[in-house]
Amino acid sequence: MPPVLLSVVIPAYNEERRLGATLVTVAEYLREQPWDWEIRVVDDGSADGTVRVAEAAASQEGRIVVQREPHRGKGGAVKAGLMAARGEFRFICDADLSMPIAEIARFLPPEAPPFDVAIGSREGLRARRVGEPAYRHIAGRAFNLGVQWLVLPGIEDSQCGFKMFTAAAVKSIFPRVTVDGWAFDVEVLAIARAQKLRIVELPIEWHYRAESRLNMLRDGWQMLKELLRIRLRSMRGRYRSEVGS
Repeated sequence: MPPVLLSVVIPAYNEERRLGATLVTVAEYLREQPWDWEIRVVDDGSADGTVRVAEAAASQEGRIVVQREPHRGKGGAVKAGLMAARGEFRFICDADLSMPIAEIARFLPPEAPPFDVAIGSREGLRARRVGEPAYRHIAGRAFNLGVQWLVLPGIEDSQCGFKMFTAAAVKSIFPRVTVDGWAFDVEVLAIARAQKLRIVELPIEWHYRAESRLNMLRDGWQMLKELLRIRLRSMRGRYRSEVGS
């Protein structure tokens, strides 16, 4: 199939309840834009009706693609979707659509500054968090401080689920990605830095969704172990070396 300007990649695991409305909203917005586009729903081995909902939407809109993958985790789904996407620009979009979809224009030329990787940031003067409990904000900032100390100094919000990559950046970064779990964002950005790619943070409006599956108490230890592995790989120069070395 021919390339398009924009691919919106939506990783989905057991998202039967939320996915349908998200696809309607994203598709309605994109139809009004002057871009050639696709929406790629990457099912991460869901046990519910996620695939059924996605395929129903695809039957109504031919630019929606359903990509079925075995369950590996969000990082694995994102990697598979971005590498299969056809867009010159490839955008990760959480299934809960916690960022208003109209903000996607800010991640594309001419609004965006030159970049290889543009990451949505919930921090900074122009960023806006809506409805987030204080304890979640504190936990998130504590994790980010750990990320900055161990791996990514100077990046204020590595974990926001809305990121744009050029096709060339996907080709450079994702064959080297090893983390399938929650810390995959950190590894992606560590690889981008090791490859000397241009990373920009764009402040966004972000709405807290209580249905988030991330549990800081349950998942925090695994995330810490992943961070330490990423730091070790980075220190050994693995992200600068050839793929597979």
